[in-house]
Amino acid sequence: MTMLGEHPVIDAMPALFTVADPRLLATRTPDVPPRDREWLVEAAQRVRLLGRGGAAFPVATKLAAVGKGARVVVNGSEGEPASWKDRVLMRQHPDLVVAGAALVGRALRSPQIVIAVNDATSAAALRAAVRRCGDERIEVRHVEHRFVGGEISALINGLNRRTPVPDGVRVLPHERGLGGRPTYASNVETFAHLALLAALGPERYATTGSAGEPGTSLVTLHGTERGAAVLEVPHGIDLSRLVGEHRGPILIGGYHGAWTARTDLVVERPALRAAGIGWGAGVVAVLPERTCPVGEIARVAQWLADQSARQCGPCTFGLPTIAADLQRIVAGGHADRGELSRRIGQVTGRGACHHPTGATGFIASGLTAFDADVRAHLAGRPCGRTTHGVLPLGGGR
Repeated sequence: MTMLGEHPVIDAMPALFTVADPRLLATRTPDVPPRDREWLVEAAQRVRLLGRGGAAFPVATKLAAVGKGARVVVNGSEGEPASWKDRVLMRQHPDLVVAGAALVGRALRSPQIVIAVNDATSAAALRAAVRRCGDERIEVRHVEHRFVGGEISALINGLNRRTPVPDGVRVLPHERGLGGRPTYASNVETFAHLALLAALGPERYATTGSAGEPGTSLVTLHGTERGAAVLEVPHGIDLSRLVGEHRGPILIGGYHGAWTARTDLVVERPALRAAGIGWGAGVVAVLPERTCPVGEIARVAQWLADQSARQCGPCTFGLPTIAADLQRIVAGGHADRGELSRRIGQVTGRGACHHPTGATGFIASGLTAFDADVRAHLAGRPCGRTTHGVLPLGGGR
């Protein structure tokens, strides 16, 4: 594992590491030649490029769905408090992000390109990169959104000067997006990969990674001896190489992700999906022995309840009630696990957006993964460990 030594710490930014040769975190931004839409679609399909946002949607399919003149939205509104990957990329390598945005804008002959960011330091770095790029169509907008505001329909609503909450009726950006026009929208890391793909070509791009998913991804790692860190890793690497000797449950995907005790997993979206696990925000976290796992889950559950858009019953009533149940379990007070499971089931899959389902996936998998600890608390025998807040709930913006 190679530590990058050329990157200053900014606003308590975590340490940066790479496994094998860096691409996104390379010290020099490659020259990105212009490519037309057809070339990008074919190249993205050849390397099976998946979006680096939570949905991991095939990039080729999304590009093929928009025609000439579509708007472009670059989603840099990293609202997941456990994730630093997008901020690292925007702060340390803004030219690569801007090159990807300009590449897609030229390929689509787009009249408008918006990079949406809710981090002032990243916004400043990106604006400087836009000036160096000289593409006058690119605008960096500093948005103030909550956790659910990063969901793409919520982000576009905010950019269109509406309330930045997800749409109850799913309308995809390629149908109606920025200004009500067809829009290609994706995560900042996706645009950086498109720039690399255009610069390297499909064959060279696919020389790292796995057969199932060529290329690399950025990972935010928490709870190991390294402390918080952002790593660039080739796909197909064993998850055990990231977490070291840790043998307890692992959180994969962030606060809309899931806990798992499996030790045979690899960092590759198709393989994880086959195991019933999403890569989500690219977060991998473990809990050290000193902290109470039930308390950590309860803290995040309360935060997720507070981040609700308050659009529907599952968020307005369900998530706060579940969070209160968890607090009672932490305290060793009376709580009915069967009733808690019933409430989780009532919330899952029933919201106006994905937030309640994502939240209950995190909670339910955590209760299963740390079953012995939960049972001890329910029996009135709390573990006695302090909840240290290993799982971050914000700050550092």
